[in-house]
Amino acid sequence: MTTIAVLGAGKIGEALLSGLLHGGRSASDLLFTERHPERAAELTERYGIVGVEVAEAAKRADVLVVAVKPQDIEPVLDELAPLVGTDSLVVSLCAGLPTSLYERRLPAGVPVVRVMPNTPMVVNEAMSAVSPGTHARPEHVALVTEMLSSVGQVIEVPERQQDAVTALSGSGPAYFFFLVEAMIDAGILLGLPRAVAEKLIVQSAVGAAKMLAESDEHPVILREAVTSPAGTTINAIRELEKHGVRAALLAAIEAARDRSVELGKAHEG
Repeated sequence: MTTIAVLGAGKIGEALLSGLLHGGRSASDLLFTERHPERAAELTERYGIVGVEVAEAAKRADVLVVAVKPQDIEPVLDELAPLVGTDSLVVSLCAGLPTSLYERRLPAGVPVVRVMPNTPMVVNEAMSAVSPGTHARPEHVALVTEMLSSVGQVIEVPERQQDAVTALSGSGPAYFFFLVEAMIDAGILLGLPRAVAEKLIVQSAVGAAKMLAESDEHPVILREAVTSPAGTTINAIRELEKHGVRAALLAAIEAARDRSVELGKAHEG
């Protein structure tokens, strides 16, 4: 059985460990690294997975999943460089960081797969996009796809599209949370208790998402089905268009893409 080590057990790292366990992997085949002893002890108690140092993880694991913050990548790569070889598989969950960074800093020939997941991983509803690096073979991509399928859906994209993926689905849940937050505030403005407004909006969001996922209809068709002539919805849509909501979303997602590009360029050299 493949041994997997998650380097950096934050929310995404923990969600992956939990998903792998629920997907049938044994705790004895999983490892994690965590800088804070209290957090490490908490995860070991919760999941029965052993916390180790980076050096031990590199020695024991076949797959090293790097799930640290992008700004913390340099010391991790410094530590990994003398410890990994072509028989290791490095999987990057770090936003904006290209496979070329890992390939430049690690020994020649080490296979790297870049992944952009998102936070719904914590409820096994992630959308993850995978891109193989120069030395990653189809079997490496298949292994990573299998791993991530335990916590949601997976799609393979060319690496040149990863910054767009980061902006769209990586950051995407935040846009929905922002919209829901605004709609709850609107409900309060209209006189509803917060709890009632939240229940109405959250379930509407769940239902709309399910319709999108299970219907073959384009979102425009689904929206038009709710939009009666001279009705309430068309008046609301008019105001959204008047205030440039669509243009603001386009600009926001472009800005997120640009930041993803910047994160990658910060480690060039």
